[in-house]
Amino acid sequence: MTQNSKTKLAFNCGATMKNRFMIAPLTNQQSHEDGRLSDDEYKWLTMRAKGGFGLVMTCASHVQEVGKGFSGQLGIFSDDLIDGHKRLASEIKSHGSLAVIQLHHAGMRSPYEVIKQKAVCPSDSEKHNARALTLTEVHQLRQDFIGAATRAKKCGYDGIEVHGAHGYILTQFLSSKINQRTDEYGGSLENRARLLYEIVDGIRQACGNEFLIGVRLSPERFGMQLSEMMKVSQTLINEHEIDFLDLSLWDCFKKPEEYPESELSLMEHVLQLNFKNVKLTVAGNIRSGKDVRKVLEAGVDFVTIGRSAILHHDFPQKVIENPSFMPVENPVSEDYLKSEGLSKTFINYMKRWEGFVK
Repeated sequence: MTQNSKTKLAFNCGATMKNRFMIAPLTNQQSHEDGRLSDDEYKWLTMRAKGGFGLVMTCASHVQEVGKGFSGQLGIFSDDLIDGHKRLASEIKSHGSLAVIQLHHAGMRSPYEVIKQKAVCPSDSEKHNARALTLTEVHQLRQDFIGAATRAKKCGYDGIEVHGAHGYILTQFLSSKINQRTDEYGGSLENRARLLYEIVDGIRQACGNEFLIGVRLSPERFGMQLSEMMKVSQTLINEHEIDFLDLSLWDCFKKPEEYPESELSLMEHVLQLNFKNVKLTVAGNIRSGKDVRKVLEAGVDFVTIGRSAILHHDFPQKVIENPSFMPVENPVSEDYLKSEGLSKTFINYMKRWEGFVK
């Protein structure tokens, strides 16, 4: 049954979303270099909760210092960071939104100038100046993801999302191109996905049945293939207790690279999975009220909004009031973005997106 954007959504764990809108976990570089939450990041995220997003997700938050992916990243790797997260989760929830933190490790994508040491990876990568993790370090990485989730629960978050997309460390393990390991974490798809499965199972065990657990995957780019991502997704649904899958498709409506002759869009391929009780959200080029309707009517449970959430902190309210809502056209002025809760740092970061800022 297709739902409209303002219908509530109940997850398996018991959490309920007040509508069908989630804000994408967006890199914004606004926090402190030691991983502490800044007032700028607090303002940016809580403004989206006020604007009506049913689920507010943080930017990628690193679970190890060596996994930091960019300057100004919000961290969750240490108990010293708890106070900021408590403040953030509490304010997001006060507006009736679910507060979710994305757990992240950049792996070989951690820049040397940011972490001041060699990055880590499933295998040595000269191109990325990254060294292979030892088996002991792989087990430690698993523990640090689980530890970050228990820390998040302590801070009052409703749940977490494990970042397995966009070429970061869990994608690096999943990718047959990048992962050249010869132990139980390399080789077959089952072995390459083992770390992801173990992290999810460990978090469920540590945080209990009422904690919301999602996984983000991307089916293309960074050595990933749609067919393998579909297998991993189905295994997560069948054998590991997740509440939702967040599939980052870059563009929901495009044809898949792996099957260029296909009649089906990338989103339609993904919808062929048997989701059982697991909810699906997709991200990628969902910008207008019409796009939201198209995605929900196709059978996706809730939409993940990036670009339009930057342009309109109250995008959900605007679409619920006007199903044909069109976002403001780019480029927009710096003053406009400031009024939407972006700091100078975030605005400068957005200048990397061609034609976004005037």
